[in-house]
Amino acid sequence: MDELKQQIKECIVSSLELEDITPENIVDSEPIFGTGLGLDSIDALELGVALKKRFGVKFNAESAETRQHFASVNALAEFISSEQAKNA
Repeated sequence: MDELKQQIKECIVSSLELEDITPENIVDSEPIFGTGLGLDSIDALELGVALKKRFGVKFNAESAETRQHFASVNALAEFISSEQAKNA
């Protein structure tokens, strides 16, 4: 799971072109949006596309659960891990 979290952090930094943030600066349990990294809804769309390309998972924009999946790196890792297990 730690390797998956690292890959997610790298995906966040590279896909959103965050210049002042490295994967090591991102805390697994802290919010990604709002008070955490300060990302917005446009960033969420870009990140969703990047995660789909990298990990083969789909997010439903209308689903309330999607918001929970994007809560933190930990939440994203759990979602991606469970989706990959379903599709394995």
